[in-house]
Amino acid sequence: MTNFKNIVATGAVCIAATASAVFAGNPDVGGAPMYASKNIIENAVNSADHTTLVAAVTAADLVDTLMGEGPFTVFAPTNDAFAALPEGTVDALLKPEAKEQLTQVLTCHVVGADAMSTAIKGMIDDDGGSHVVPTLGGCMLNATYDGDAIMLEDEQGRMISVTIADVQQSNGVIHVVDQVILPGK
Repeated sequence: MTNFKNIVATGAVCIAATASAVFAGNPDVGGAPMYASKNIIENAVNSADHTTLVAAVTAADLVDTLMGEGPFTVFAPTNDAFAALPEGTVDALLKPEAKEQLTQVLTCHVVGADAMSTAIKGMIDDDGGSHVVPTLGGCMLNATYDGDAIMLEDEQGRMISVTIADVQQSNGVIHVVDQVILPGK
């Protein structure tokens, strides 16, 4: 009987530790918990820091895509990142006649893979210090890192920093970034 109790107790501890790891692994983003069991859109709509991104994804009709099976890696710019663009840029991109341009900008933030920061760093190391990351929008981003900080250089030569990495989703991963990634001119 003692062995049975020990086995049950050990099993309960293992289950609790596994459940705790699954839920504790994701940081809060924009003041909201991010759940690995929800998809990219289901989590993003709860982040107070990503309301502009959600509005842009909606205007570009990309909601269903980012709720899809994936896997996707999304470099998710914050509201402050959108606000840092030249005045009037966001309003112009959200107009129906700019949908094609908005779609290209947004899909330059999406990679068709589930790329956690350790995998990105591994690719950077394998390539001698930088790795070219092709996006679904056709942009080529140059990824590097310094310590734990991953940086992406967009096609305009701007450096974008990952501020929150490895936010697991049911259909991929989100990395929060401090700037909007722009395609080449």
